[in-house]
Amino acid sequence: MSRVCRQPACGPWHRRARQAVRRSIHLRLVLLFLVLALAMTVTFIGGVQSAFSVGWRDAARPLLADYVDRLVTEIGSPPSVERAQAIVQRLPIMMRIEGPQVQWISHPEDRPVVRWRGGRGPWDGDSRELLRKQTADGHTIEFALNRAVLDGAHRSGAIWLTLGGVLFLTALAYWYVRRLLRPLDDIRQGALRFGAGNFEASIPVRHALRPDELGQLAATINTMGQDIHQMLEAKRALLLAISHELRSPLTRARLHTELLPATHEVQPQRDALLRDLGEMARLITDLLESERLAGRHSALHKEPTDIVALARAVVQEMNACHFGSPAIDLQVDAAMPPVLIDATRLRLLLRNLLDNALRYGGQDKPGPRLHLQQTSAGLEIEVRDFGSGVPEDQIERLAEPFYRADAARQRSTGGVGLGLYLCRLVAQAHGGTLVLGNARPGLRVTVTLPLG
Repeated sequence: MSRVCRQPACGPWHRRARQAVRRSIHLRLVLLFLVLALAMTVTFIGGVQSAFSVGWRDAARPLLADYVDRLVTEIGSPPSVERAQAIVQRLPIMMRIEGPQVQWISHPEDRPVVRWRGGRGPWDGDSRELLRKQTADGHTIEFALNRAVLDGAHRSGAIWLTLGGVLFLTALAYWYVRRLLRPLDDIRQGALRFGAGNFEASIPVRHALRPDELGQLAATINTMGQDIHQMLEAKRALLLAISHELRSPLTRARLHTELLPATHEVQPQRDALLRDLGEMARLITDLLESERLAGRHSALHKEPTDIVALARAVVQEMNACHFGSPAIDLQVDAAMPPVLIDATRLRLLLRNLLDNALRYGGQDKPGPRLHLQQTSAGLEIEVRDFGSGVPEDQIERLAEPFYRADAARQRSTGGVGLGLYLCRLVAQAHGGTLVLGNARPGLRVTVTLPLG
């Protein structure tokens, strides 16, 4: 099966570079500085050249004409090739002589030359008349600048020095921008910590006495994180207090219900009331346990536990409680050594997983399957039912508190959406993971716990 790569490291280099620039404010600022510097340099140089070129050309024209006349006089009439060669060797120029007696050119026309403005070659352009002289004996002498002078300047390494300077300035600008915007990385990491529920470490504020805009932003986010932490703690404390306070009246109500006479007329109402009171008691227990496990200091009482015996006892208990439902199938790959876990919390995890599988597995389907095996990742517990499954867009939300795929909350399926959430908390408290997925048919829940 082909895999579509969606990572930034995939794709052509120009696409990766475009994505890197789009996602990095540092690179965009450095590129902005470079473009601005290049634009200012080009504009300044172009303006200076435009301002001085016309006046300089007009001032240099008579000087150049006088110098060309002197060179023609030095060559003589008729032109002397030996003198012309001596001038070419002495000066960085090219020369061509045409006439009735002498036909001579100092350089082949295919050599690189500097083209005069507006011309198509070394002997063309608007400066041709200025650099061309007619002698008295009918010879025409033309001059042009030799490109070899500029080639020598290229070989001198000036371009490489200039490029090195530009790269150095670019690196210096990037370092400064990176240092200037480094608080953004601290703010991003702090926001991630706050989003994960870790409010212990605040975002460092640079120059706390006189903070800049980024320092003020970090201080504001720290204040927001403290407010959120206080609200969460207040909510948790309120929920724990209410749950604790409800236990006493529920216990009294259950006791009064059990003292009712077990007559034929009262028995159905008595059983229904006991069932509702038991469901409320289990809900309060789950709420208290979820809040304990969600806290940062949830204590686990780990001890070596025979996981197979524990699973077998839970399966027998669940089969007895759900009499008439399909029996749970327990599968163990091989003999497993004792595992260091919190047996009470793991019993709670198994009960919730199996209860969820029995509720949604269906009466006319095979019973849920509990599979235990030891892998390289640790202890793997898999619970699967053979029901209708869950829509793919809802699987990731099944382990959220109070979320149920069955929005009708029918009594046949029961529950308020705390079972899988509590299972995930138990797995995370042990340093493990909980993964949900459709088994087609049914839903598969895989819990992996480290053995250490």
